[in-house]
Amino acid sequence: MALPDPASPSLPPGRPPTSAGGCLIALGGIIGPVIGLFFGQTTLGLVIGLGAGALGAVLWAVFDRRG
Repeated sequence: MALPDPASPSLPPGRPPTSAGGCLIALGGIIGPVIGLFFGQTTLGLVIGLGAGALGAVLWAVFDRRG
């Protein structure tokens, strides 16, 4: 019994692999509280950072899909 090749793409031919925007969410969760620390609002910085990162990830996925 042959195992499937792990290097073979599961995407249709001609479609490059899509990139992930999850790194933007992680960066927002790290950078947001650091910026919020300067204003004495670390929790608000975290929430705004995560929101901005999530928005960036959604925009990245939308523009990547159009590409």
